[in-house]
Amino acid sequence: MKTPILIAAIFFSGLIFAQEKKSDTVKTKTIEGITLTKQIFKKQSDRFVYDVAASPVTKGNTTFDLLKQTPLLSTTDDKTLKIAGKNNALIYINGRKTNMDAESLTQFLKNTPAENIQRIEVITVPGSEYQVESSDGIINIVLKKKMSDGTSGNMRMANTQNKYNSSQASFSLNYRKGKLGVSANLNGGENINPQAYILRNGTDKIRNESVGNIDDPNKNIGGYLNIDYQLTEKSNWALSWNSWANKSYNSTIDLLNTITRFDNGNLVSTDYTRTKNKEDARNYNNSVNLNYEVKLDSLGSKLNLNAAYLNYKRFQYSDNNTMVPGQNNDFSQFSKKIIQDIPQIINNFSGTVDYIQKLKNDYTFSVGGNFNKTKTDNDTKNYTFLYDNNGNQQPVEEDFNHFVYDENIYGLYLTFEKKFSDKFSGKIGTRYEITNSLGTSDNASPEYRRIERNYNNLLPYLSFNYAINDKNNISYSFSSRMRRPSFWELNPVKNIITEDNYTQNNPFVKASSTYNQELTYMYKNSYFLILNHSLFKDVITQVPLQRKYMDNNVERVQLAYIRTNFGTKQEMSAMVGIQKSFFKQYLTTNFNIGVQHNINDGTLNTDPTTGQIFDNYVNNTNSTSIVIQTNNTLRLDKKKTWFLGVNYFFVDKQQIELGLLKNLMSLDLSLKKNWNDWTFAVNVNDVLRTNIVEIEDFQASGNYNYIRNDQFRRSMTVSITYNFGNQKVKKVRDIESASDAIKNRTR
Repeated sequence: MKTPILIAAIFFSGLIFAQEKKSDTVKTKTIEGITLTKQIFKKQSDRFVYDVAASPVTKGNTTFDLLKQTPLLSTTDDKTLKIAGKNNALIYINGRKTNMDAESLTQFLKNTPAENIQRIEVITVPGSEYQVESSDGIINIVLKKKMSDGTSGNMRMANTQNKYNSSQASFSLNYRKGKLGVSANLNGGENINPQAYILRNGTDKIRNESVGNIDDPNKNIGGYLNIDYQLTEKSNWALSWNSWANKSYNSTIDLLNTITRFDNGNLVSTDYTRTKNKEDARNYNNSVNLNYEVKLDSLGSKLNLNAAYLNYKRFQYSDNNTMVPGQNNDFSQFSKKIIQDIPQIINNFSGTVDYIQKLKNDYTFSVGGNFNKTKTDNDTKNYTFLYDNNGNQQPVEEDFNHFVYDENIYGLYLTFEKKFSDKFSGKIGTRYEITNSLGTSDNASPEYRRIERNYNNLLPYLSFNYAINDKNNISYSFSSRMRRPSFWELNPVKNIITEDNYTQNNPFVKASSTYNQELTYMYKNSYFLILNHSLFKDVITQVPLQRKYMDNNVERVQLAYIRTNFGTKQEMSAMVGIQKSFFKQYLTTNFNIGVQHNINDGTLNTDPTTGQIFDNYVNNTNSTSIVIQTNNTLRLDKKKTWFLGVNYFFVDKQQIELGLLKNLMSLDLSLKKNWNDWTFAVNVNDVLRTNIVEIEDFQASGNYNYIRNDQFRRSMTVSITYNFGNQKVKKVRDIESASDAIKNRTR
């Protein structure tokens, strides 16, 4: 059962002070008395560049291990990567977005040797040519090009133990012969995602508490097939197919609910119920993309065309039960049963065109466009069964809602880039987007049966980079973006948690706007300072609304988590960091420390979907937080076969939309052994078991809300990887699917 309360994930960065050695900052090579130096980490006009081919961390690592050592990047679950200060990190390979789902992408990165990588580019503020939303950043992995033909591959098996045991396996194969390249992957696994919840809300007179567990069993299988063929010396075509299936049957929620009533601080009564929910769900995600690329001249000008189709299906059936104490006080008697059938089907057709013209004197002109046509079909059915005190069933209440959402997006961008000198370069661009959407509901009240929205957005972009001298560099970026709601957020379905606790999606959610500014200073390509400011308007989030009501002359209190647009928010941060190697490259580290200030301004008291009136929820609180992160790799022997990893992050308490998020921290350790073509690894995450989410909110009205969510992040993973074949195989050209921007909104 997917987490019913969506909590913003927060990833941050930090700092270390250490002795500097010039030889650690650059790779040095002497040729006939001439010393050549190569920078490992540097800032270009719109991105940070980490030249891993010259880094001591590369040898024996996987791509995922290498990304964890890249400045500004972090992971807290050994699955997902985040850029400091960004909501999400999109993975690109050779300038093209990876056309695979998150789980397959993780396996791909964990099974690709780091020796195949030339450099990693971190784009904190993407330009107008990128189809990204909100404050998303980009990680671009550039592969080495001079590699021979042949076949290579790898097999990986892993076993993880937290509250439950889980297993994963993958098989990857790469083949290149002349003009033809084929890349394929098959991976799967099974696991149970456990969560423990404590939910409290109420006033000084009535309080609700729900305590219990969620167990979500999952079986997954997926893979991809990429085919690349060189038609001529200047043109290529490629076909990519991705597939993923998940089966989650017998997911359960088991919560003990306590309602206590007070009068002048004295306990009046206590009532108990039990929530026992069961859910069966399965989903399928298939996408195919056809790409054609032609090089137009020797300067690098090219034309790129993409056409894609995406099909996503999710079927969810849940049985939600409220139990009351029976004669033996064993919660065997039904009070209420709600059966929900919540299917969703998404079909998307997409196309993109990109034309890049390289001119003499270091001018680059780019123009392009995209088109997305999406249809989502949500046919929700709710059946409510009530029972009297003797356990007899009352007449069934039916609530059906067939919601269909059609959306067309037209986009056009234009960018101009110029290198004015060896020291100064700049880039300016804009993206213009037209969105036409229509939502229709067969069973809603007349005012909600047809929801039509048409809006246009002009999204400018600007950046410049100035190298003051060989030791000092300064850059600035500005970007305007928007975030469209995910398709599941628009489906007006209510997900039952307990009798008085639920989440409500909203078809009236509109796109939000984001304005990002970033100023960066670097010293000796090792030390950096980043100042960032982000302004969010019409923030799409979840708001906890509370109200008191009477049920059979008994006062109760209800809490609903409403998906909606909620005011404005500002985030300001300052971060200093270092990326270096020490002690003859026995220690490689990146440390960051920063301070973040959040300004929240939002008020809500009405569910926009149902019109239900709640008490005012106000979030106009500011907060200032310290954030620290350190990632370290220690080489334990001269032969570079044993490696110890020590990673740690800490984030101070800070105000988010749901309330005050208390501090988080995690210590992760890893030990790895390279032996010929084999790699043996042990990873222990959240050693101190401190990565547990707690959120608390107090309103001036006396309403309060508390959430404690433990996802059992302390775990140990043992893995074995075997690489076979010619490891110098030239990788298949990775192509950005025209439907990638849409696929991200299905998650």
